Amino acid sequence: MVPRTPTPESPAAAPARRLLVVDDEPDVHYSFRRILTGRRVELLEARNAEEALRVLARDRPTAALIDVRLPGMSGVDLLRRIRAEHPRMPVVIMTAHASTDVTITSMREGAFDSIRKPFDVDQLLSVIEHVLEVGSGGKRETAEAPRPAEDAEALVGDAPSMHEVYKSIGQVAGRDVAVLVTGESGTGKELVAAAIHRHSGRAGRPFVALNCAAVPETLLDSELFGHERGAFTGATNRSLGRFERADTGTLFLDEVGEMGLGAQAKLLRVLETGEIERVGGAAPVRLDVRVIAATNRDLGKEVAEGRFREDLYYRLNVVRIHLPPLRERVEDIPLLASHFVRRYSRLFHKDVDGLAPGAAEQLATQPWPGNVRELENTIKRAVILARRPQLTAQDVLAAHDAPRREDRVDRLAVLSHELLQAIGDAQGGLSVLDVAEKLLIQRALIETEGNVSRTARRLAINRSTLRKRMVRLGVNPG
Repeated sequence: MVPRTPTPESPAAAPARRLLVVDDEPDVHYSFRRILTGRRVELLEARNAEEALRVLARDRPTAALIDVRLPGMSGVDLLRRIRAEHPRMPVVIMTAHASTDVTITSMREGAFDSIRKPFDVDQLLSVIEHVLEVGSGGKRETAEAPRPAEDAEALVGDAPSMHEVYKSIGQVAGRDVAVLVTGESGTGKELVAAAIHRHSGRAGRPFVALNCAAVPETLLDSELFGHERGAFTGATNRSLGRFERADTGTLFLDEVGEMGLGAQAKLLRVLETGEIERVGGAAPVRLDVRVIAATNRDLGKEVAEGRFREDLYYRLNVVRIHLPPLRERVEDIPLLASHFVRRYSRLFHKDVDGLAPGAAEQLATQPWPGNVRELENTIKRAVILARRPQLTAQDVLAAHDAPRREDRVDRLAVLSHELLQAIGDAQGGLSVLDVAEKLLIQRALIETEGNVSRTARRLAINRSTLRKRMVRLGVNPG
C-alpha cells in the first residue's frame, strides 16, 4: 500500500493536485509531509522506481520529484520512462550533489528542473508550486532527447551558480541553436562549449575551437574560411578553415568580441547563409556547423559603442550562459583543487594524494583574478614541486606567489632597461614622460599585434586619442 498524505479540503474546494515524491530515504518523505501540510497538495510516495511506476499508472500524479540515486532503476532511467509514457507530466530531479554529468543529463533528458539536497524550504516550495502549476495546465515544451554522451573534460563545481550552469547546458545541448558563453578570462568557457557539444546530437563529430584574439585580423579570413592554392603569397596548397573542419559538428569561437568589424560582417553572412567562401575561391561551400561563441566583454556595451555589430550579436546570443568568477563561488575552491591534484599527480607520476589540513583554507583566502585557470596552474606547480604526499598551506602559498614575484621582478627589470635605453636614444626634444608614454604604447601595440582598437582598450583611452598621441610621438602601428 503506497502511503498518501491528503490535505483536508472543503467539499466545494477544487481537487488537490497530486505530487509524487520518489526517494528511498524515510526522512525525505517525512520532510515533504511537514512542508506540504495545509497546502492543497496530495502527496504520493514511492521508495523506488518500480513502486513509482505503479503509482503513476494508478494515480496519475500532476508532477513528480525524483531522487537521482534510487535502489535498482536509477532516477535518470525513471525519468526516461516517465518522459516516454507520460510526456506531458513535469519531473524535477533531486540530487545531493551538483554532479555535472547527472544535472546536464537530467535536463537534456527532459527534466523540468533540478534541485539540490539539503533543500532550502522556500526554494523547494517555489519549485513545487511552479511544477504543479505547469502540470495542472498540461502545457510544457518537450524536446527529443539526444543520445547519451560522456564529458571528456568535466566541469567541476558544487556552488548553486554552477548548478544553474549545468542546468542551462542540459537545456540547450539538444536544441541546435547558437549559444553565447560569457564570463571572465579563466572561468572555463571552452569547457562549457565542449560540454554542450558532447551532450548534443553532434557528439562524436568535430569540435573545433578558435581563439579570435590570438589571430591577427589580416589572417582571420584564411583561418576561418580557408584558402585556395595561390590565393596569396605563400599559399602553396589549399587549406581548410575552421568552419570546414567543423562541418557536421561544432565551432567554438573564443573571445569573439575581439573581432574587427570587417570580420564580423563576414561571420554574420556565414551564419545567415550557411555557406563560406575560401580566400581565392570562386564557389561557395555549403556547411552544417553549430556555432558557440564566448567573450569576456560586455557585448551589449560593445554594440552601443559601435565596436560590435548588433545583428551579429543577436545571431550569436540566441541563448546565453554566464560563468561566475571564482571569487563568487569560493566554496568550490577545495573541490577544484582536489580535482587538479588528482589530475596532475597522474600526469606527472607524483605520489600526491590530496591537500593537507589548512591548505584548502589558504587557497580560499587568495583573490584569484585569473579564476579557475590561475588556480589550476598553482596546483600544477605545487604538485610538480611537492616533496610530501599532501600539499600543505605553505606549498600552495609558495606555488601561488612564485610566478607573481618572478613576473613582477622580470617585468620591472625589462621595463626599466627599455625606458633607460629609450631616454638615452630620445631625439626631437621629447620629455621623459613622452618617452615613457611612447614606450608603453609601443609595448601595447606589440602585445595586440598592431591592432589600434585593442591597444586603445588596453590603455583605457579612446581610439582617436591614441591615434593623435601616436602621431605626436612618432609611433608606427606596424
